[in-house]
Amino acid sequence: MRAIRCESPGVFTFVEEQKPEVQQGEAIIRVKRVGICGTDLHAYRGRQPFFSYPRILGHELSGVIEEIGANDSGLAVGDHVCVVPYLHCGECGACLRGKTNCCTNIQVMGVHTDGGMREWIRVPISHLIVANEISLEGAAIVECLSIGAHAVRRSQLSAQENVLVIGAGPIGLGVMKAAGLKGAKVAAMDLDPHRLDFCREWAGVDGVLTSDGDVDAKLRELFDGELPDVIYDATGNKLSMEKTFQYATHGGRIIYVGLVRDDIVFQDPLFHAKELTLYASRNATKEDFEVVMSAMKDGLVDVEPFVTHQVSFDQMIGEFESWLDPSNRVIKAMVVLD
Repeated sequence: MRAIRCESPGVFTFVEEQKPEVQQGEAIIRVKRVGICGTDLHAYRGRQPFFSYPRILGHELSGVIEEIGANDSGLAVGDHVCVVPYLHCGECGACLRGKTNCCTNIQVMGVHTDGGMREWIRVPISHLIVANEISLEGAAIVECLSIGAHAVRRSQLSAQENVLVIGAGPIGLGVMKAAGLKGAKVAAMDLDPHRLDFCREWAGVDGVLTSDGDVDAKLRELFDGELPDVIYDATGNKLSMEKTFQYATHGGRIIYVGLVRDDIVFQDPLFHAKELTLYASRNATKEDFEVVMSAMKDGLVDVEPFVTHQVSFDQMIGEFESWLDPSNRVIKAMVVLD
């Protein structure tokens, strides 16, 4: 079978590999759609933590079951499926507490182990969710949106709270959508006017702002004189992440959804004066996937405008560089295997 492997930063190659064979408790998936994530872009640039080369990228996956054994999940050959790419051990303390998203031995497809940028992939049955009621494109972006859903769940967001989401990439958009569905008042902050327009149109945010000028005044104008109760930073940018402490209201919560390969520094007196709570939010759980898929089935998540760029498997290497260019206005790029 053919696969696309990232040999080193900036280098992709087509490779031939043995087609996987089905084993007990696993299924063989014919890969149909692969979403391109910030993780893939960072890996290509050599900026992704927890990463080694060479690696087959791809963890936003949908496909069709080609082979599967007897199972209690009701899955059968021919089913369309969404893949949960976080392979957890099931034995560590985090797993036993239900926090499989941060398993101490986690293996994320496309990061720690080879992912789905290939024709077939073998996946544990426990990490498949039937997706016959949504499109293959929808099933492939469930993972991306689930990260936002997990961050919102982790923050214990309640209706009527004021929310600021910093970073209008796919992860930030997922946070905005999840927060809006919770009934919060949501503002989006980004430097890109096109992305802010997309936040209004797709995520239905209540307001937008840029990070230049007097941000404090802009926030108070949006939130009736108050600062946000909850801030989600999805930028993966050190300076942005540090500034969240200034933007949060007293008693507020900050959730780092993005990841940066650096130290984060903040003023302890400010942190204590505001009695802030700081969370990290990593990956997602199967529960988050099911919440997102349910929202898609109910028509609350519009998949079509979210996937702005599609290319065939054969075209991927030639097109990948273009997705790094902000002028191309990529929200979500997707690779199609037929």
